[in-house]
Amino acid sequence: MNAKSGLRGWLAGRMPALAAEVAALAALLLAAVADSPWWALPPALVALGLLGYLWRNALSGGPTPSGSTLVIRLLLLACAYLLGVVHSGADLVLALGVGVAALAILAEPAVTATSRSVYPVSANLRGSGLRPNLRPNTSRAVLVNGAAVVVALVCAFAGTLEVISLVVSVAALALIAFTGWQAVTRVRARHASETRLNAALAAYEPVFLLHWEAPAGTAYQVGMWLPYLERLGKKFFVLVRSEANFNEVLRMTTAPVVLRSGLTQIDDVIVPSLRAAFYVNTATKNNHLVRYTNLTHIQLNHGDSDKVPSHNPVFRMYDKNFVAGQAAVDRFAANGVSMPAEMFSIVGRPQVENVAIAAAPIASLTAPRVLYAPTWAGFYADSNYSSLLVGYDIVKALVSRGCSIVFRPHPYTMRSAALTQESERIKALLAEDRRTSGRKHVFGAEAETKMSVVDCFNASDAMVSDVSSVVADYLYSEKPFAMVAVSTPAERFTDAFPLARAAYVIDAHSGRVTNLDPVLDDLLGSDPLAATRHDLKKYYLGDIPSEGYAQHFIDEANRYL
Repeated sequence: MNAKSGLRGWLAGRMPALAAEVAALAALLLAAVADSPWWALPPALVALGLLGYLWRNALSGGPTPSGSTLVIRLLLLACAYLLGVVHSGADLVLALGVGVAALAILAEPAVTATSRSVYPVSANLRGSGLRPNLRPNTSRAVLVNGAAVVVALVCAFAGTLEVISLVVSVAALALIAFTGWQAVTRVRARHASETRLNAALAAYEPVFLLHWEAPAGTAYQVGMWLPYLERLGKKFFVLVRSEANFNEVLRMTTAPVVLRSGLTQIDDVIVPSLRAAFYVNTATKNNHLVRYTNLTHIQLNHGDSDKVPSHNPVFRMYDKNFVAGQAAVDRFAANGVSMPAEMFSIVGRPQVENVAIAAAPIASLTAPRVLYAPTWAGFYADSNYSSLLVGYDIVKALVSRGCSIVFRPHPYTMRSAALTQESERIKALLAEDRRTSGRKHVFGAEAETKMSVVDCFNASDAMVSDVSSVVADYLYSEKPFAMVAVSTPAERFTDAFPLARAAYVIDAHSGRVTNLDPVLDDLLGSDPLAATRHDLKKYYLGDIPSEGYAQHFIDEANRYL
């Protein structure tokens, strides 16, 4: 069944290209045997239309799938040649133009393959590369080759202006040749940078490095820690494992950024001055670096929560685990993961140092602003805690009570079509209510990118969220919050997720909300859990004075540097 599904998926993905190839072949055959050239026009137009569909991303600035369209374009060039020879008595000029265009197209695979070997090695690093080595724009050359095909067809159908086809084809060949020269030159530059990398790092004398490997679009993981690592006052660099990660980090720091994707390439960055390596997630490629026993390996993670990944046994492979509070230490033992006490350092969550503490009881506010911050679906079923599928009902109930909303879904929400759809429904609801009531809801780019998480915290009087690190961070504010029980019934929720002791629990484990009104009464009214939140704040975020809260992390980190 899986094989059949895979075949169907492959066919579905290839169908536009196959249809274009068939149409181009039909145009070629009709050009050869039909008594009029115009018989070849409909299938040629179909092939060109499908070619445009296949290139829709490239036409808007994305990459061009050159390999999947090479046959289509060669068939259309052959069609243009036959139209000229059979029906127009074309001279050598059209044939030469078609031949030059074909050479340009046939050169694409070699140029594209060489271009893929161009990738950055380092940036902001004197002696190896202050600027990244950029891949040449092969999409532009492929599009110009496509234009040469279109011009050849137009000239062939018109039976004239063959010299224009030749000029465009020569330009296409020149561009693909120039792109190939750029690729070869930059591959050589990459090799030179790699040769100089170790010496350049040794001369820089970094004391520590930050290792990061993650899917594209997750730069928040490293972004939350970079400001505090910079405050350590020591030289460091960021080691990333993919080009996407390289580009993301480069926009976030002036520190050297180094890309080493393979296991054997890690040797290039190990220099005598290094004392420690920091990590912000449990990516598989972390084990490429932890094998260097001369370094102290410190796991920072990217938030504290009761999620399954927060007590993963893989944390044992680090020398130290910096955690926010005693709750993180106890979480491992409570879930059967044995960890020696000396592996932990309680450092708080420096990211909450600017979170404002509640100024007044929420019951005193006539129109409270509520932050709705649902998490995403997770990589695995046992880590799917998102409430977005019932989020519309929650937000609608809050709006009906006169609340204004700050809506900030997890950055990974767009990975799920269902969650994306629900997110858009909520935004539409808020937009309509803002139009009719004048309430100043905050959502979309303003809440998700212009405002930081801390900005959203400080702009709110209460929060509704899921099992997420956002909840532990919000605890610092001592403001009331609710958590949505998605994977577990409300009556067992606090057993599975102890932080919920400080939360008003919305029961949605059956796929619909069942106790929303009484929960919102407590959340927005009497707030009986205020004292509990105050007590649990130290347990989850460390018994650390608010004055100089982040300095505690800085002092502890510097012990290993």
